[in-house]
Amino acid sequence: MKINLHRKNPEVAIPAYQTPGAVAFDLTANDTVTIEPWAIALVPTGLVIATPPGHMLMLAARSSLPLKKGLMVANGVGIIDQDYCGPNDELKIQLLNITKAPVTVEKGERIAQGMFVKIERAEWEEGLTTKDSRGGFGSSGGYKQ
Repeated sequence: MKINLHRKNPEVAIPAYQTPGAVAFDLTANDTVTIEPWAIALVPTGLVIATPPGHMLMLAARSSLPLKKGLMVANGVGIIDQDYCGPNDELKIQLLNITKAPVTVEKGERIAQGMFVKIERAEWEEGLTTKDSRGGFGSSGGYKQ
């Protein structure tokens, strides 16, 4: 799959898969950003990526980010729509500092990973489902209210 991208800064690394079996590519910080304890910061990637039709771009934290840096993707996962690709639609990663001290993300540091996921748009049809209830929220894990 060929993906159109624009680097707002020519020094920004083009997203790369780090191993032959990697399912997601790494994204790097375009600026050095210090994040205060329990604060959220938008870390720019310097990239505008054109997500292909029929797909979304899913952003997630690198697995080492919480353990090594004490940072998490603030919203858990980022979803980039197909039409978020205009000249000012730079990808920015929302990072939450879960430590008791400021954490600095250095320019060029790998901060997130992305993957393209095929999607289908739902067509809604109102009516009751025809299946029996499983028992409500948490019913498969033994959590009862």
